[in-house]
Amino acid sequence: MDEMNHYQFVFLCGLHRSGTSPLFRILRDHPQISGFRNTGVPEDEGQHLQSVFPPAHKYGGPGRFGFNPEARLTEDSPILSLENQRKLFQEWSSHWDLTRPYLLEKSPPNLIRTRFLQAAFPSSYFVVITRHPVAVSLATVKWTNSTLESLIEHWLRCHELFELDRPRLRRVIVIKYETLIDSKDVDEIFNFLGLSPRPIEALDRSGNEKYFASWRRLLIDKDGRKVARSIIAKYEKHLQRHGYSFDDTELAGSRN
Repeated sequence: MDEMNHYQFVFLCGLHRSGTSPLFRILRDHPQISGFRNTGVPEDEGQHLQSVFPPAHKYGGPGRFGFNPEARLTEDSPILSLENQRKLFQEWSSHWDLTRPYLLEKSPPNLIRTRFLQAAFPSSYFVVITRHPVAVSLATVKWTNSTLESLIEHWLRCHELFELDRPRLRRVIVIKYETLIDSKDVDEIFNFLGLSPRPIEALDRSGNEKYFASWRRLLIDKDGRKVARSIIAKYEKHLQRHGYSFDDTELAGSRN
């Protein structure tokens, strides 16, 4: 495994529809970073390019995988072995440009597998991106048969697991999608990685608004408002612990 010592590994973590794909492309375009490209798998995600652990769809897919205890991996997971470390590196290496010192991988389940990845790749950086759970849930609902409440709960479940793991991570940065789309935090990420900042293309600043508008409509809909108000009453305090609030959807609307 001496070959691994020549590289810095960057794992991008965040739920489906949290902004991992645009951030992945930003990081991948840095001349010192190699990220998967044109692999033929969804969003060039590393979870589909290896055989060591099952991808998210084996645990229910978007909005569901975090509820399955087997989806979470840590340094105590039985699949962590020298053989599997070697296999994972070899399988991903066939898609990396190994002439570059930083090797980048992103997959949504990374959010609940940071400790495993750190154990497998000790020289690891973790870049975690979060996005308002209303936006994530409404953007994800079309892919699932889950209820809106279940999707909010899944967001909370995965982020709470990450917060439990976070103190054990040696190098981690957490940013919000909401500041990323204003082109903030990008230089901070490059500084965190020890790389020179570089200009990036502007991102879509409309961001969450179409999902917040859908949420506001739900709050006044005669059939939906009871569900929406129940979700607010049940989960508002939990969202606040993660720096979000259902009130954010109203503030966004008032600015437009």
